[in-house]
Amino acid sequence: MGRAPSGIGNWRIVLSVAGGAAVLGLGGLYATGLAAGDDIAEGTRVRGVDIGGMSRAQAQRVLDQKLGPAFAAPVALKIGDRIGKADPGALGLSLDAAASADRAASAGSDPVTVIGRLFASDDRDVEPVIRMDEQKSRAEVDRIGAAAKQQVRDGAISFDKGKAKAVAPVTGITVTTDQALDTIRDAYLRTPAAGPVVLPLKQTQPRIGPQETERAMREFARPAMSGPVTLTLAEKRISIGPSALGSHLTMKPDAQKRLVPALDSKGLLADSAVSRPVREAAQSPRDAVFRLDGNDRVVVAQEARVGRPVTEKALGEAVVPLLTRSGAARTGEIATTEVQPQLTSASAQRLGILEKVSSFTVNFPAAPYRSTNIGRAVELINGSVVLPGQEWSFNRTVGKRTKENGFVDGLMINNGQYEKSPGGGVSAVATTMFNAMFFAGVKPVEHGAHSFYIERYPEGREATVAWGTLDLRWTNDSGHALYIQAESTSTSVTITFLGTKKYDEIRATKGPRTNIKQPGTRTGSDPKCEVQTPLEGFDISVGRDFVQDGRNVKHEDFKTHYTPRDKVTCTPEEPAPTAAADRPDAPRATATPGSDPLG
Repeated sequence: MGRAPSGIGNWRIVLSVAGGAAVLGLGGLYATGLAAGDDIAEGTRVRGVDIGGMSRAQAQRVLDQKLGPAFAAPVALKIGDRIGKADPGALGLSLDAAASADRAASAGSDPVTVIGRLFASDDRDVEPVIRMDEQKSRAEVDRIGAAAKQQVRDGAISFDKGKAKAVAPVTGITVTTDQALDTIRDAYLRTPAAGPVVLPLKQTQPRIGPQETERAMREFARPAMSGPVTLTLAEKRISIGPSALGSHLTMKPDAQKRLVPALDSKGLLADSAVSRPVREAAQSPRDAVFRLDGNDRVVVAQEARVGRPVTEKALGEAVVPLLTRSGAARTGEIATTEVQPQLTSASAQRLGILEKVSSFTVNFPAAPYRSTNIGRAVELINGSVVLPGQEWSFNRTVGKRTKENGFVDGLMINNGQYEKSPGGGVSAVATTMFNAMFFAGVKPVEHGAHSFYIERYPEGREATVAWGTLDLRWTNDSGHALYIQAESTSTSVTITFLGTKKYDEIRATKGPRTNIKQPGTRTGSDPKCEVQTPLEGFDISVGRDFVQDGRNVKHEDFKTHYTPRDKVTCTPEEPAPTAAADRPDAPRATATPGSDPLG
């Protein structure tokens, strides 16, 4: 081979030597970089804080000092149109200065990173490291969301004291927790934030919005309350003002999400501002009223009357169309329908209500509670018509003896002694009814005597009632209708059956007292305790004879057991309000001539 050109071989040698020197130089730089590994490169900043040339420990202290207050400051949160503040600690958020210093140190051990750190001259921005306790953050966001939650509310119209008021619709707002966590974390990383953190929301729009609310106000509500409406009934004018109208008027959404009016016709008809003038103008049906002439024949005391009552439906149909009108156009007529009375003089004749069938009177000592309770029961019984084969019930006719039904507290027998209870005294009416039924000759279905004997009633021919446990019932098997007259005074009650007699006469018989037992003595301390005089207990048998053409055609027996009436004293002892009433010489029950031969 030929010799190489001069200089070429030397270049290779020099390159080789230079290459070796370069390797040695890079190795030295790497060693130098490693020796300075705990230092942060010059020009390194964390959120504008210069920590270049510092050790990690120094950088941590500087970051805590410079950035710590900003990351510990309350976080402004915006929920809808409301702005509040939350503590980062409560949100589970914090600045990790140590981790931030570690990140800034770029502690990689590869030659490029290490040597590059020695020669870096440009500024380097490093993001801080933040920590988030997700469980704590979620709990706090849930709490904030619950406090900020806004229930959706439909637009509505209310009526108050004759004025229409619009209820503004409200959009429902709910914080979406998962998205809110991401939003808060991202905003916190950018601390200090330029403005409040806007939390993501789920919005629920109301079914009835502001436009529909305003339409309902304009087209119906304001006109409805613009003045009274006037109704014509039986040539009489009834004015109903906005206050009464508004008390029973509402607006409700329909299927098309429109507010439509709804009138409570039942409530309006019962309103005193309406019911009184309607009663005066309208005409309810009235049955014929009967009395007896001197020969015990039935005559008409008051003729029946056809009724034209106002119904709830008719009132509503008359009122609603007038509400959107104005001036004279707010006047209309109520439609009525003809209602026939149940009993007229003609129908009474057809039913056989021709003569007195029986009558019975019970006398009692005057007492305010007796007058009230007996009078109320008589009011509910009077005028009853019992058709052939129909059953009559005391409890069904009179109803529960409550204050709402017109009864007051009085005396009744409970557990063998007197005590106060609502409706006390109505047993006088029950006894009178039992005897009227007895002497009418109709069929008893259910009855029960008092637990002990009360002197003013016929032995074995008396009855008591108790709501829910004991009734007085009988069936009209006379073959003709029975009309019941009931009347009372402060000391007596009389019940008369009008109809057609099935028998010429009903006679009562009575046997002797048997199984006589003497009373005991008791002391009561209950507030309801009433002093009671003693009376023996006994059994008694009463007979009912059915007389036709001068001979007995049928006989029935009624057996009654009376327990002794113990002497009762109360602690503290009070005068006995019933002592005079229960004396053996107290007024007794009496029957009309021919009805009760025992007197």
